[in-house]
Amino acid sequence: MALAKAATLDNTMGLPCRAERFIAATTHEEIRTALVMAADDAVPLNIVGGASNLLLAPHLPGITLQVACDDWWWEESDDQTVLVYAQAGLSWHALATACVERGWWGIENLALIPGHVGAAPIQNIGAYGVELADVLEAVHVMHCDDGREAVFTRDDCEFAYRDSIFKRALAGRVVVTQVVLRLSRSPSPRLGYGDLAQRVSVHPEVREIFDAVCAVRREKLPDPAVLGNAGSFFTNPVLEATQAERLLQEYPVMPHFQQPNGSVKLAAGWLIERCGFKGTRWGAFGVHERQALVLVHLGGGDRQELLALADHIRDTVYQTFGVALEREPRLMG
Repeated sequence: MALAKAATLDNTMGLPCRAERFIAATTHEEIRTALVMAADDAVPLNIVGGASNLLLAPHLPGITLQVACDDWWWEESDDQTVLVYAQAGLSWHALATACVERGWWGIENLALIPGHVGAAPIQNIGAYGVELADVLEAVHVMHCDDGREAVFTRDDCEFAYRDSIFKRALAGRVVVTQVVLRLSRSPSPRLGYGDLAQRVSVHPEVREIFDAVCAVRREKLPDPAVLGNAGSFFTNPVLEATQAERLLQEYPVMPHFQQPNGSVKLAAGWLIERCGFKGTRWGAFGVHERQALVLVHLGGGDRQELLALADHIRDTVYQTFGVALEREPRLMG
């Protein structure tokens, strides 16, 4: 277990952050030790993975725990089904790549999503018509108060759009240690999102879809290693049908997606772009020139300045459309 009195905490947004005490735990016992240490010392506990969906304060007091267990394995449930067990510290994209290389279907549309496996169920990550909830079998956690372990089924997780029980009732109360996925050897392409179907053959292999998704993401989204960002900064708003109908009468070209329960999902990026923010700069931060849903860090500045820009965008969209945007990355510290 790596223990330091202080450490600079890397994050994809590139915000300056110093953790008072940082622990990278590579085993369950090390995770439990860190939890006990935080409880015994009566200090705040901050839990991070790849820090790809976090907006960090300049200083994190107490203990910052990074789950660094990164092993994975699988078992064949039957001729067509594969159960994949992945520890929380594994790179999500590395896992998706390994599964596609073995010809397993289920998470190819979730290629190139930054961050670690442990964050995937918290956010119920999703892209190109697929959500983690579609393939999740179970989530293993450890309770922060006493270190006891528990297993949550998919229903237990209370998944919704970019939401789960781990963001609400269990926020800060459990550490995700492992995720179990149910994947398939049988072809099951999901090509209904955007122009994905036009980028692949009529009967595509899983690798072909994976490569197409990677290409689309690289065309539209900045690489955090090159330009700091936390991915989509706002979730796509979901409206009641009547409110959506009123907006569509005024803006008939507005992208919209009918939901199974009758509600309508709008494209937050379109709303932001329509308000004139795409490609603009606000001090050390700005709105990406190719994807208005992504706020980027151009150098310097701090979280307060970033949040001021986000508030300005949110307020302008609400004044223009009457639609409230919700921030996707979580604040820490």
